[in-house]
Amino acid sequence: MEPQEIYQELLEIPHIAPGHIVKGVIVKLSPDEVLVDIGTKTEAILHRKELAGPAWEILKNYKEGDEIPVCVIKPESDTGQAVVSILRAKLESDWAYVEELKRTKATFEAEVVDYNKGGLLVKVGSLKGFVPLSQIDPYRYRNHRGSARTKVLSELVGQKIKLKVLEAEREQGRLIFSEKLAMEEWRAERKNRLLRELQEGDICVGKVTGICEFGAFVDLGGVEGLIHLSELSWTKVSHPSEVVKVGDEVEVYVLEVDKERNRVSLSLKRLQPEPWSMVEEKYRVGQFVEGTVTRLTPFGAFVQIEDGIEGLIHISELSFQRISHPKEVVKVGDVLRLQIISLDPVHRRMGLSLKRVAEHERSSEDWRKDYEEFSRREYGR
Repeated sequence: MEPQEIYQELLEIPHIAPGHIVKGVIVKLSPDEVLVDIGTKTEAILHRKELAGPAWEILKNYKEGDEIPVCVIKPESDTGQAVVSILRAKLESDWAYVEELKRTKATFEAEVVDYNKGGLLVKVGSLKGFVPLSQIDPYRYRNHRGSARTKVLSELVGQKIKLKVLEAEREQGRLIFSEKLAMEEWRAERKNRLLRELQEGDICVGKVTGICEFGAFVDLGGVEGLIHLSELSWTKVSHPSEVVKVGDEVEVYVLEVDKERNRVSLSLKRLQPEPWSMVEEKYRVGQFVEGTVTRLTPFGAFVQIEDGIEGLIHISELSFQRISHPKEVVKVGDVLRLQIISLDPVHRRMGLSLKRVAEHERSSEDWRKDYEEFSRREYGR
């Protein structure tokens, strides 16, 4: 080869330096030796420490002829070959990735690999970062206190969560992430979209996220709606916990969407048959029914016949004797046999009588006695 040709060939060899990340082509792939063509005169050799362990796990996804990024450890060894590292290239690539995530404030997903009392440990490629307790989505802690919070953290191990990069200090190897910021952004985007799409009358499925005295909160997947106490059931409910509990998946009816105030009103009972709509199919005037006294007023006693169906025994229908207050005859909790004397499903009214039951039973008893006397006299029975 002429000197000029040798000089030209040397010019074409890429200049490499320690720490450079270059693309190479796998020339040889075996457990004893890995050779990578990085464009130099001779193939680079993989650092011998990487012929097993994590680097070999990466190489299992490659074959001879595939391109692979490597980091130059030594531009030239004693044998004249460059020494390269797959793990170092992966590490540098992962740092570049998280630094870009921080710059763009993008949301990404990472797997939770461990936890402690201070927060969560997550893995991003070959890097590990930390999510402090203060940066964990507060919705995870709703209705949890003390040791129950630790259980929340432990259950996240093995799961992927949404995150944003708070700190990425390559020199110090410091990576801090925030789930709270990621979820706040996600909920805001989801909420805006759902509020645009939700319509009154829609039927949705959601999860009960919280309970208070006046109702239950339901997450519809980014938008939280409220089922008011009065919309939980057709029957009287004293507290939402009588109907639902946190974590329940429920089907709800959208009552109202207030886009200006970002509020959604929901109903559980509207998806259930309204009890009074079926009253005429089950009851009629003159029918005898059983009910429980629920409250007393000066003008009568209210009685629950079934869930959602309540009737009134007017004070004049409690007794044949004149009384000044229903408490002279009945008390709350009494189970009574009653007769329906009026029925008005449209206005949700049912008139009941206690004294007519007593009259009927007495008449039946008198008839029975008369019949028995007649039988003895006529037939000697």
